[in-house]
Amino acid sequence: MNSPILVTGGTGTLGRYVVARLREKGSEVRVLTRSPRPAADGVTYVVGDLATGEGADAAVEGVSTVVHCAGSQKGDDVKARHLMAAAARAGVGHVVYISVVGADRVPVKSAVDRAMFGYVAAKRAAEEIVAGSGVPYTTLRATQFHELAFTAVAAMAKLPVVFAPGGTKLQPIAADDVAARLVELALGEPQGLVADMGGPRAYLFADLARGYLRATGRRRPILSFPAPGAAARAYRAGANLTPEHAVGHQTWEEFLTQRLAV
Repeated sequence: MNSPILVTGGTGTLGRYVVARLREKGSEVRVLTRSPRPAADGVTYVVGDLATGEGADAAVEGVSTVVHCAGSQKGDDVKARHLMAAAARAGVGHVVYISVVGADRVPVKSAVDRAMFGYVAAKRAAEEIVAGSGVPYTTLRATQFHELAFTAVAAMAKLPVVFAPGGTKLQPIAADDVAARLVELALGEPQGLVADMGGPRAYLFADLARGYLRATGRRRPILSFPAPGAAARAYRAGANLTPEHAVGHQTWEEFLTQRLAV
């Protein structure tokens, strides 16, 4: 009997797609979650919290492969440290980690940088922890998910004026497209750092907001301004984009149509 594949963050935006695709491939799946859940449809759940390390050893016990999707706006390096330490102790054979395009190109040094782009620095630190753990690994960097861009513009559209970082482009990609690639990697051999993955088109942030406003029948003025700091300058220079790896299938417009369908 094959050992289960552990998915951290398996109930989140990306992780739920990873779980579904692993099940389609016939893999038994274990999900690390902070709240108890009953087993269902070939998926079991183990309670733990990577922010503290609680439950990490139990989560990786008897597991040969881990897909590490658990992430947040801060603390990804801490989560990676706890997970990789447990994985090393358990003799896990392969950890697949999802990072962000530009993690190695966006300088996060000043207080302004950390306030706005601290998650990028945490992702980069997590990459280094994964690579230095001694556990065989694969790291995939992807651009911003449609789902997260949608959440951001929807929140901004509630304000009288939509504020957009001037000159900043995003290359949004469907989370399910990324999940498909992660599953492919998880079912293969460790490869280290693999090629980036981005959406089919890059858009100014203001244009993403305009698309959302049109699709929802709203009218709001959009005010664009350049954000301060070296990290923001790197974004304006395209450090978060990967035009040579525009392999995602779903455009922002297609995502909006699907998401907003009644």
